[in-house]
Amino acid sequence: MSETETGYDCRFLADVVDEGRVSFEESRREQYAVDAGPHDPRTPDAVVWPADAAEVSRVLAAANERGVPVTPWSGGSSLEGNPIPVEGGVVLDVYGMDEVSVRAEDLQVVVGPGVVYDDLNETLAREGLRFPPGISSGDVATIGGMIANNASGFNAVRYGETRDHVRRLEVVLPDGRIVECGRDVVKTSAGYSLKDLFVGSEGTLGVVTEATLAVEGIPEHRRAALVTFSTERDASSAVSEVIRFGVRPGAIEYLSAPTVGILDEYDPDLGLEVAPTLIVELHANNRGIDEDVAFVRDICEDNGATGWNAAAGDEMDEVWRARREAYTAIRTHREGLEPVLVGDVVVPISRYPDVVEAVAEASADLDLLCPAVGHAGDGNLHYTPIVDRDDEDEVSRAFELNDRIVTRAIEMGGTATGEHGVGIGKRKFMEREHGAALELMRDIKEIVDPNGIMNPGKVIPDATE
Repeated sequence: MSETETGYDCRFLADVVDEGRVSFEESRREQYAVDAGPHDPRTPDAVVWPADAAEVSRVLAAANERGVPVTPWSGGSSLEGNPIPVEGGVVLDVYGMDEVSVRAEDLQVVVGPGVVYDDLNETLAREGLRFPPGISSGDVATIGGMIANNASGFNAVRYGETRDHVRRLEVVLPDGRIVECGRDVVKTSAGYSLKDLFVGSEGTLGVVTEATLAVEGIPEHRRAALVTFSTERDASSAVSEVIRFGVRPGAIEYLSAPTVGILDEYDPDLGLEVAPTLIVELHANNRGIDEDVAFVRDICEDNGATGWNAAAGDEMDEVWRARREAYTAIRTHREGLEPVLVGDVVVPISRYPDVVEAVAEASADLDLLCPAVGHAGDGNLHYTPIVDRDDEDEVSRAFELNDRIVTRAIEMGGTATGEHGVGIGKRKFMEREHGAALELMRDIKEIVDPNGIMNPGKVIPDATE
């Protein structure tokens, strides 16, 4: 079925899903035109809410036969345009597929793609367990979206990213076939690791309809500290050394001095010193945690730490409030100003001080206020230029800053995105990062999705771009 002047004819959907599970109403369709990022909206021609894998299969098979694009959707909290239906067609909203089955004895949980991250951890906590990658948008982000973007966050430095926890996936391919990839075991040597092909593919190869995830026990002992430094390089160098000397913190977060200043203005009760700051959290199931705390403190002091404010138990919530409020504080910092993008690069841990410095230098050069935070133990840095969106020159400079930092990160041996995904915004960096391997990605896409219906316009740039 070809595209018409007004979009794709998606009336066929009424014959492949149960009544009430498809809408052509403009008001409903407009709700799926944007994500949480800065990219241009596009309204789909239809929205479908499948009940299960069988309905997903029927939708994909029918759309594939007619050449109608399909864009998977769950929480819609992406920042790089990942779920925006840039070519129209069908949005496939799997948010209602939210089944959870805990297998505590195997340290596993089986989930649907629409399960919200924080809700999952609330369920797991009843068994003394958690799914630990730790993302800041956990109150809205879904497991399907996390798998699609290979998301991670606060706790990934110790527990790994989403990919490290995926044991098995049920996936519906573009032609409607339902396949299982992986096994419900810790390891296997049987054939290609197809599940890893779908993790991070952003819905460009198929739709995840069920996942078995490995989970962790909630650590018995936790300690945290707010650590201040005189310079950004001192703070980021301390991160590099903590990791290099073999400490595995539960989290180690970086906040630049401009970020702390904005936070202090937003919430004076936090009592923050306006200085480059680390939030360090250590986990253990034995009393050895005290030795780890002392060791990390020594490393920080050797790198010029000017303050160490420790916390344990209920006090830790207060420490983490600073980090969790950061984006809200940035977004509301000045009337008429707002973040135009959220940068997301990762570099080798030894280069973390260099990328932190690069953001500060680019901000000064382009005359932009650009607070930065980061999951520092992974070498992951986020930076958020704040601009007047009506000022075209300021907006242009913000995107120029992003281009500079992503290019520098790749030159350092890093990546254009650590957890937000490629989506629309990072496609132009794919060849620079992957070189000849990009052509292999195109080959894989062509084999799995020869009609190009799955989330077109994302991840893989066209050969002519």
